[in-house]
Amino acid sequence: MGIKLKGITWAHTRGYVPMVATAQRFNELNPEIEIEWEKRSLRDFENAPVEQLAEKYDLLIIDHPWAGFASKNGVLIPLEKYLSKDFLDDQLKNSVGQSHLSYNFDGFQSALAVDAACPVCVYRPKYFADKNLPKDWNELLELAKTGIVIFAGQPIYLLMDFYMLCSTLSDNLFKTDKVIDDDTGILVLEKMRELAGYCTKEIFSWNTIKVNEILSSESDYYYCPYVYGFSNYSRAGYARHILKAGDIIQYEGRQMSAVLGGTGLAVSSKCRNIGAAIKYVEFTASKEIQKTLLFDNGGQPGHREAWLDNEVNRRSLNFFKDTLKTLDNSYLRPRYDGYLYFQDNAGEIVRDFIKDGGNVKDTLEKINSLYKKSRSK
Repeated sequence: MGIKLKGITWAHTRGYVPMVATAQRFNELNPEIEIEWEKRSLRDFENAPVEQLAEKYDLLIIDHPWAGFASKNGVLIPLEKYLSKDFLDDQLKNSVGQSHLSYNFDGFQSALAVDAACPVCVYRPKYFADKNLPKDWNELLELAKTGIVIFAGQPIYLLMDFYMLCSTLSDNLFKTDKVIDDDTGILVLEKMRELAGYCTKEIFSWNTIKVNEILSSESDYYYCPYVYGFSNYSRAGYARHILKAGDIIQYEGRQMSAVLGGTGLAVSSKCRNIGAAIKYVEFTASKEIQKTLLFDNGGQPGHREAWLDNEVNRRSLNFFKDTLKTLDNSYLRPRYDGYLYFQDNAGEIVRDFIKDGGNVKDTLEKINSLYKKSRSK
């Protein structure tokens, strides 16, 4: 009797199609192992408790802030005990930014980075054929005044923007009993509110996928300064208008430090066929599959050699080579057990101020109070 594994991923071409494609080819090579992938919305991917999913599924596509929880609670298997040292060393050597290490907490390797991403600038290249792109924050504000700039304004993404600007301006983000020092936090919140004031209010209902969809469709918007990159929109035939991606802008002479995203492939500790699951994980994260089968089917590789591959870049307007600097400079979020309580709630506080205004000092105090509470969980 054959082995059947169930997996859960997220509902976008980039998240779902490559997992189905790799599972299909893996089954052709290993007929005794069948893998069925299900999908959930991006919102559920960002918020659903991993311990609940690990009860139902053998394979999970996860976000790296779960690493601390997984290490403490044992809901995922420690991959370092099942994969060879040579294989893991190759994953580390070929990490895009800190993608590989983002799933390692106190030596517990909860997942492998099969997808790498962070916010990058995205724009409609035809519109900018005879225009200059903004190079820094001041030029961004001037462009935003023309009404063509948008970004993702849902709470989680505004929180990531807050991290980005704070980590660019200070080395103290999450280093003390406060999220950030008062002067930096206040400045960042005010800068974010100023930019949002030049943009349509509709941004506050948009996630990263929606921003990419709007920019690549018929609309009056042509530029986003930072949005989690999707190489799909830089490929011929995927959307009405192809999008060009590039490194993020500078702030006062410093490249902004975008917040690392991407996804990892993990195995539930409840899996009854760990050997088969590990074989699939190794297959999917391998260099050859990352730069061929996974990319060919809409995936966004996590292996550095795929990001540097000439053919991969030829077919995506150099999406990977032209954003690699931003990925390598990206900020790694905290992953302590309890962090996700903070992330799930702090975005609302940031969004309320950016959208509606208020007392900026009170806003920062609410953020810091929530952080202290999360550390005690």
